[in-house]
Amino acid sequence: MGSLTRANAARSASKGAAAPKPNTVKEQQLGDVGLGEKLRYEFDKSMAAGPIALVGWLSLVTLAVILTAAAVLAMTRLGPDGGFGFFEALWQSLMRTMDAGTVAGDAGWTFRGLNLFVTLMGILVFSALISIISAGLDSALEALRKGRSRVLEVDHTVIVNWSPSIFDIISELVVANESRKKARIVIMANKDKVEMEDEIADKVPDLKNTRVICRSGDPTDLFDLSLINAQTCRSIIVVSPEGVDDPDSQVIKTVLALTNDPKRREERYRIAAELRDARNAEVARIVGGDEVQLVLADDLISRIVVQSSRQAGLSAVYSELLDFDGCEIYTTELEELTGVTYGDAVMGYKDSALIGLRYPDGRVRMNPPMDEVIVAGARAIIIAEDDEAIKLTPAPEDAVDVAALRKPKAVRRTAERTLIIGWNRRGPMIAHELSKYVKPGSVLTVAGDMPGFAEQIRSMPLGSKNMKVEAKVIDTSHSASIESLDPVSYDSIMVLGYSDTMEAQSADTRTLITLLHLRKLSERLGRHISVVSEMIDIRNRELAEVTRADDFVVSNKLVSLMLAQASENEYLSSIFDDLLDEDGSEIYMRPVGDYVDLALPVNFYTIAEAARQRGETAIGYRRKRESADDDGRNMGGVVVNPNKAEALEYLPEDRVIVLAED
Repeated sequence: MGSLTRANAARSASKGAAAPKPNTVKEQQLGDVGLGEKLRYEFDKSMAAGPIALVGWLSLVTLAVILTAAAVLAMTRLGPDGGFGFFEALWQSLMRTMDAGTVAGDAGWTFRGLNLFVTLMGILVFSALISIISAGLDSALEALRKGRSRVLEVDHTVIVNWSPSIFDIISELVVANESRKKARIVIMANKDKVEMEDEIADKVPDLKNTRVICRSGDPTDLFDLSLINAQTCRSIIVVSPEGVDDPDSQVIKTVLALTNDPKRREERYRIAAELRDARNAEVARIVGGDEVQLVLADDLISRIVVQSSRQAGLSAVYSELLDFDGCEIYTTELEELTGVTYGDAVMGYKDSALIGLRYPDGRVRMNPPMDEVIVAGARAIIIAEDDEAIKLTPAPEDAVDVAALRKPKAVRRTAERTLIIGWNRRGPMIAHELSKYVKPGSVLTVAGDMPGFAEQIRSMPLGSKNMKVEAKVIDTSHSASIESLDPVSYDSIMVLGYSDTMEAQSADTRTLITLLHLRKLSERLGRHISVVSEMIDIRNRELAEVTRADDFVVSNKLVSLMLAQASENEYLSSIFDDLLDEDGSEIYMRPVGDYVDLALPVNFYTIAEAARQRGETAIGYRRKRESADDDGRNMGGVVVNPNKAEALEYLPEDRVIVLAED
């Protein structure tokens, strides 16, 4: 027992004499690492700093070589004329490091050998330095190519996301920016910067005084959004992105990121956002508040298609109102109108057209009652070439030819038969909108060959019970199938593209085939067929004109125009909501002969007065053109906001364009 106790005591003493253990397992593991490995690790960490660290290490190597050579030269007194002092030797070594040719003039093999070593080290170091600089420049250029630098612009227009409509938007903004200095458009999308720039250069070759700047990034990410400098922008356009399963969600998230950015500006944004599904509008308005104007693309196109099908040429009127190249809609405060009736104010402009009012509470009403007195704080909604043209110019006393005025005629509307050929996601909206305008007993026939097409037609809701819908499953690209529909028996025909199941070009090609069959049938029967067609790509409209359809609604173009205009006019969305709503005043094209006598030339003051007496606002006319040269803008003879004093001769088939409730 005693021996065991002594043994334990001895072991305890030996442990006490031993080195202390590491406190932790990590310290024990690090204790097994050698000095060389630790130095290599520290070197690796320094190299991770990039080109700057490499330059630092090369500088240290160069400095060590120069100092060593200078010390040897100073101590050995090697060199011409009894050698060099330390500082002169330092300078001579530096020169040989930078210039390999300097060593050629040296004498003495020891001196030459030392300088040759210094020169070789200089060649090695500077070769590595050039390589590092070259790699750094390549890296910087690659970073610039990726478009990840911050934009430092002021008063610029921002476009977020990428879609085919972006080229029309840019084209319109270029026209709007002609009077601005340093006009800039900044685009951010999940797309390669160079690809965006190449496509824009190809499809919008003439940018005039506008410069387009592209950045790659995720518009829903706050860091990426900071690159476009939205805090100093003029306006923001959020387009519906292509190639995304749920584009509306992307748009709403982008608006949310813009309006709730912790670094956002205090001043309200002016945002125009495109949505495809009207059911998402409520959420988007909650997210964007009064800072966002929503352009419901499918709803907009559907309404214009319906109205154009009932009045050929109407799409040209909407294009003119939305196009920057011509007349646009302005909202302006005019104190001199306060206390004046709307009817008197309508006649107070020679080179512009008053079409409605925006009230102080935010309501918009197009073509209000003629006896309504304009209150203080109301804004005038005016069509003009530019804001400088908006001037009150009271009409001369003899401006209206009273003898030429005609009394209104009662028009009895009857049930209608409408045919839709082709189908897409806008079809149900078109049918719903059409049902609100037609009289009881009307019939809509829809012909198409999409899977599940007939079931969708039978189950879709309508806006009223005035119209019955029937479906016919046929091959809409086959002439015999189209002829079996008896197209001449319908009051109007709409041709829609299969844009949900085909690419844009393929869908437009299918539409063109259908239009050509209708034209051939019309010529063979000697009967006019009223046809309005929806086109997707504006470039296909010129091809489609050979089909002699009455009107073309180019969906992508109209949406682009609306977005571009909304970015400049914060009230435009509510204005068009009222214009396209069946409960308010809409645009109609009516025979000029119903308003004035056509025996002699009349000015537009007279036409405007005839419309005013009916509670309507005249905004233009559509005249038959003798040649295409008279209509260089391809407006189908449509003129919006004409000079009211100019007298013209009109034909019975000419139309006056008015805002009216019915």
